[in-house]
Amino acid sequence: MDFPRPYRLDELAKWLDCPFEGPADHSVRGANEIHRVRPGDLVFVDHPKYYDKALESPATTILINQQRKAPEGKGLLISEEPFADFNRLTRFFEPLPHFHQSIAPEAEIGEGCTLGPGAVIGPLVKMGKNCRIGPNVVLRGPVTLGNEVVIQAGSILGADAFYYKKHPQGFDPLHSAGGVIVEDRVHLGASVTIDRGVSDYTIIGANSILDNLVQIGHDTRIGQRCLFAAQVGVAGCVDIEDEVTLWGQVGVASGLTIGRGAVVMAQSGISKSLKGGVTYFGYPAGEARSKYRELAAIRKLPEIIEQL
Repeated sequence: MDFPRPYRLDELAKWLDCPFEGPADHSVRGANEIHRVRPGDLVFVDHPKYYDKALESPATTILINQQRKAPEGKGLLISEEPFADFNRLTRFFEPLPHFHQSIAPEAEIGEGCTLGPGAVIGPLVKMGKNCRIGPNVVLRGPVTLGNEVVIQAGSILGADAFYYKKHPQGFDPLHSAGGVIVEDRVHLGASVTIDRGVSDYTIIGANSILDNLVQIGHDTRIGQRCLFAAQVGVAGCVDIEDEVTLWGQVGVASGLTIGRGAVVMAQSGISKSLKGGVTYFGYPAGEARSKYRELAAIRKLPEIIEQL
């Protein structure tokens, strides 16, 4: 998320009513979730386990609940509630406008696009040429579609991220300020859900195909010519490179990378990053032939036990 202009560290400290460490004129150009931070960004951290990760990340401003000296070239904002203050920043800089019509007049709908009955198109939607939007599709939040995108009935793009902080009294959501980008000639099946980024974009690469009932989490980036079968679930902040195939009911944990050309067989669970060009199976997902040998060996155990 980029701010409309660079802000000084002391400006943000005054606005948040918190002390700061570092040069008063230290520049803050935007804010991002830890997996997507860039130089010039602000990131929050509120647990000692992740202090070093945040301080050593590309982020140059850290919203933190511990008093310490700012590392060289970085600024700190010392907050009692970094999570809440990060939410204050994103709500201020990226508010989601309300709308009361099915098709917001501010939406940009390209030449040759068709909209099915019941479709809901928000004010921050930009649509390329010759897109086909099915019945009851919802495009909410900042959603950008390329040319010739097909979205079948009941799909929802731009819902808020599944990102919560647990308190004794319940859960607080992290405010979503990002969007969704769907590139040219992507086909989305029925009831596909693609969450918008927390502070960046969830991206579906050109010529990719997602089957019915696929869920894509916040800030995930999917490459070109990928194929996902029904009921695939991908968590937030995953990087999936070009030409990856995920067969039915594959689950992917957050923050991982799947290399170009990987194939993952049905009902597998991905708990760590996978290299490209390999076929995987099982949970945790491993090279398919090795997994099949393991299963064959397990089937022989009763016979081996009897012989003992």
